[in-house]
Amino acid sequence: MLLPSRLQQIFVALALVPTAWLLSRGLGPRMEDWMRGLEGRAKWQLRLLIVLRRRLALILYVALIWIAVAVFATLYHFPSRRYVLVLVATISLAWLGIRLAAQLIRNRFVRNLVIWALSIWATLYYLGLLDETTVALDSVAVTFGEFRLSALAVIKALALTAALVTGARTLTLTSSRRIREVKDISPSVQELLVKLLRIGLYGAAFFIGLKAVGFDLTGLAVLSGAIGVGLGFGLQKVVSNLVSGVIILLDKSVKPGDVISLGDTFGWIEELGARYVSVVTRDGKEYLIPNEDLITGQVVNWSHTNDFVRLDIHFGTSYEDDPHLVRKVAVEAALGCDRVLKHRPAVCHITGFGDSSVDYILRFWITDPSGGLTNIRGNVYLALWDTFKAHGISIPFPQREVRVLNEALKVDTAPAPRQDSGSGPGQRPESGESSAN
Repeated sequence: MLLPSRLQQIFVALALVPTAWLLSRGLGPRMEDWMRGLEGRAKWQLRLLIVLRRRLALILYVALIWIAVAVFATLYHFPSRRYVLVLVATISLAWLGIRLAAQLIRNRFVRNLVIWALSIWATLYYLGLLDETTVALDSVAVTFGEFRLSALAVIKALALTAALVTGARTLTLTSSRRIREVKDISPSVQELLVKLLRIGLYGAAFFIGLKAVGFDLTGLAVLSGAIGVGLGFGLQKVVSNLVSGVIILLDKSVKPGDVISLGDTFGWIEELGARYVSVVTRDGKEYLIPNEDLITGQVVNWSHTNDFVRLDIHFGTSYEDDPHLVRKVAVEAALGCDRVLKHRPAVCHITGFGDSSVDYILRFWITDPSGGLTNIRGNVYLALWDTFKAHGISIPFPQREVRVLNEALKVDTAPAPRQDSGSGPGQRPESGESSAN
């Protein structure tokens, strides 16, 4: 039977729950308005404020429960008169600390799993039920020969693996940022180092988690060898893409930011993946090209060794126009465009004498193929149009002449010979009539 003092403490602890919720409903909008007015703050400060806003009800409850503990300590000098409140306040504070610390985990599923696991552990610990719960979980087990797997071992392995994966992810992000800041390492080698680091850390976390359960890794090595042989036949393309990805990173043939053409696909490399390369085109489409295609196929890398790209456009003018003037004004028109390089020579040559025009080729240079090729060609063509109009140079086009003949056809209108209606087959003609019709 509960003592009246314990009932009083339980009532106060329960009454503070709706009180904290009502206060959070009233203070939450004001806090949001204040946060919107903040400018020039660091991102981590804004994220911290957002987290505090989401946990505002729990923060207020922790504050109110500890205030209640202080009030009971002033009114009653016996610790038993505030024991329940101290217990609830301690557990609530532990819950709040767990939820705030778990925000370092970006994966939502893992974060929620860690929050619930640690909250249950903290509650059992402060209630003094941790040893009894440990014994009960260890008694729930299955046996495979000499291997015994208990529920307690599984929980410990999951908790350890989650902690190791979180640490591996944090270390990978930090190390990746540092590696990408090193300018002496090429982007391809940077990506290779980041992938090797990620595979090593996550693999270590997985195998350490298995070892924590008590699983024999020697048997796993034999099993993985047998599985590897089977997968080698069924997943040849996948393995080929993985190996091709490593080769691409090592030989530095392509790297993030390069502008490439592969078949009908033209765009810049956004990301080098383990299985594919992400290529983003000018129209916003993202193509995932297998690594094997980049190794075995013909790839045009517009920015492999340097960013200089020469473009050619073809046009024709009339035979009545001076070709020397045409070549001069064509070069001037090309150099007048924004993206065309001025320090690299633009040239114009005659390529042949066509049926109705003198054919030319105009060559010029750019250094930003990622900005598009069709648009700069269009700008040069437009400049040629304006320049030719200003200098009276005409651009011929094929013309066809159609003649309509109106002469009447002469038709033979001679009458046909008359045939006697009385004569029939087998009858002889009468005297005076021709025997020929």
